Amino acid sequence: MKIVRYAALLACLALPSPVSAADGRGTGMSVSPEMLLPPKTYTAPGFEAEGVRALFYDGPAWKGKPTRVFAWVGLPKLEPGKKAPGIVLVHGGGGTAFDAWVRLWTKRGYAAIAMDTCGSVPKGTYGNWQRHEAGGPPGWGGFGQVDDPLTDQWPYHAVADAILGHSLLRSMPEVDADRIGITGISWGGYLTCIVSGLDDRLKFAAPVYGCGFLGDDSVWVPELKKMGAKGETWLAMWDPSQYLKRGTMPKLWVTGTNDFAYPMDSLQKSYHLAGGTSTLCVRLRMPHGHGGAGENPAEIQAFADSIVRDGKTLATITGKGRDGDRAWVDFKGASPIVKAELLFTRDGGAWTGRKWETAEATVDGGRTRATATVPMGATVYYLNLVDEGGQVVSSEHAEIVERR
Repeated sequence: MKIVRYAALLACLALPSPVSAADGRGTGMSVSPEMLLPPKTYTAPGFEAEGVRALFYDGPAWKGKPTRVFAWVGLPKLEPGKKAPGIVLVHGGGGTAFDAWVRLWTKRGYAAIAMDTCGSVPKGTYGNWQRHEAGGPPGWGGFGQVDDPLTDQWPYHAVADAILGHSLLRSMPEVDADRIGITGISWGGYLTCIVSGLDDRLKFAAPVYGCGFLGDDSVWVPELKKMGAKGETWLAMWDPSQYLKRGTMPKLWVTGTNDFAYPMDSLQKSYHLAGGTSTLCVRLRMPHGHGGAGENPAEIQAFADSIVRDGKTLATITGKGRDGDRAWVDFKGASPIVKAELLFTRDGGAWTGRKWETAEATVDGGRTRATATVPMGATVYYLNLVDEGGQVVSSEHAEIVERR
């Protein structure tokens, strides 16, 4: 009874309630009722960009003081009586709210919102944006804030800012609240993973690069180890692995073979853990960044369109395996697969430093199976399927233990 009363009190206070360690999810944040309501908005004098509108909206209190979140919002051209699908755009490290990213999606027929998650505004230079006087905590990671109250830490504010941005977007009369998804890049992909487990109103999630299991072999392991027990505390509160299982919406994972921040083994653990279906797009040495690298992959729009706009579905892997040196994947999909390719590495050790190579794969006449010969010495392999639109769907990578 005490636990029940305590949880009810926390809900009334709009604070995050603890998550029981018994379910393996550690202790982290939950969504307050206020996050599910459209926040109050304010004008943003001095911020103008073609085809989009600048505004501020109320964020969570930080150290007892109100905060305001900067955002760009854009709407597509709509026929009378029609509503647009929507997308929430979450920037990564060094970034801010990008107006060009919003325009990219409005041109595709989506309503879009891009917010700054680090208490800044888009004035300044990349990685050195101007702080706002009412901004929340600065990023990234919030490792040094681990001793602060949970609601004062950067991940809490960044996640809440994204959820509030979603609440604002879905409140707009031009937007169909039942057709909104989210995508994020790098730290924004990390945040997308967490949001996917907290905001079940979203219809899809597409993390780019970002995933969970940051304590395994990510670029942040040295920092987390330096923190000692506090590093474990941070992971228990803020690693996406604590949230991914809760989110049941479809997910698209977009990354490269040698991503410096989120290695392939952590990615695999993340999509194995995640609730809902997962589709993979793992390109050979995909560059890491905002702009064209992380924003433009055609698979993100195709995935979104297939869920909220009745677009053609990407290929679905229905089976996979290896017989001796012959690897195969079975698949289905609305867009014909015109090409397949085997990607493999002969290396071991750190995933980010492995040399990946490609080899030809064959698509059968029925366009339902792709096969390839795995070269001698290969330690890991997977297959990429390419449809007639040039969009890539990847099989899971498989390790060849007996060849080591």
